[in-house]
This record gives sequence, C-alpha cells and structure tokens, in this order.
Amino acid sequence: MERQLGELPKKAKEKLAENKKFFAKLKKRPPKNLDYVMGELHDAEFERTDCLSCANCCKTTGPLFTNADIDRIAKHFRLKPSRFIERYLRIDDENDYVLKEVPCAFLGMDNYCSIYDVRPKACREFPHTNRKKFHQISNLTLKNTSICPAAFNIVEEMKKKIKL
Repeated sequence: MERQLGELPKKAKEKLAENKKFFAKLKKRPPKNLDYVMGELHDAEFERTDCLSCANCCKTTGPLFTNADIDRIAKHFRLKPSRFIERYLRIDDENDYVLKEVPCAFLGMDNYCSIYDVRPKACREFPHTNRKKFHQISNLTLKNTSICPAAFNIVEEMKKKIKL
C-alpha cells in the first residue's frame, strides 16, 4: 500500500489533463443514469478497497467541520463546543472549521478512527464518489484522485463505462 500511495500523486497528475477534459464534457451533458452508474462503481470499488490499510485521507488532509459536527463530537468528548474548537480546530481561508494539523488527531496507529461513530460528515462521505449530482463536484473529485486510491480507480472505471 505504501508504494501505491507514493505513486498515486504522480499517476493522478499524469491523468489530470485527460480527466479535466472528461469532466468538462460530463458537466455539459451528464448522462441521465450518472448517479446510478457512480453508485455501482463506488460500491464495486469499496468491495475491493480496505480503507484501514490506507487511511491516506486522514493522514494528509483534514475535513471541514460543520456546526453539527462540532456539536456532536464535542458532546461525545463531554466538552463545550468552544473548548473542542479551541483544542482541535482552526478557521481556514474560506472561513471553515478545519483540523489544526494533519494527520488527524483522531487517527490511531492502526488506522482506526477513535471518533468513527461521530466523525464529521465530510469523513463519512469521503471520497464523495457516490454523491448525488456527481457531475457538480468534479474539482473535488480530481483533487481526491491524488489522495485516495479508490477515487482514482473509480474515475478510471467511470471513463471506461461512460462514453461521452
């Protein structure tokens, strides 16, 4: 897995121009069954992919924390939301709450999340490849192909399956 993760940014960069072109066409004329196809591709990939052997998303990027996320996680720790924010979060350039640092403070050495049951919505939905109206998140998907081997594989399969 380490070798695969080391090669992933290079592979994603090599495919970037091709992927941008594909997503530009997809945005202009999304197939009617796009969300269905993406759901199938997502499910098939995650039958093969074990996130616990990777956890690259948790090691290299941080999710956005909504107010609902903050309240839920603070309650889990029996903290006031303001104390949770003070301890773990900062405000980024876009005025969103994000982790102060990565890797994620809640990621264990075994790649398990210590707050899995109450984790942020962004973590629950990552890599967002089964999201409704998938064609609207192409920039996010392109970014995720350099972080998540599953996202990279899903995009490669999507290009084979959806002829534009």
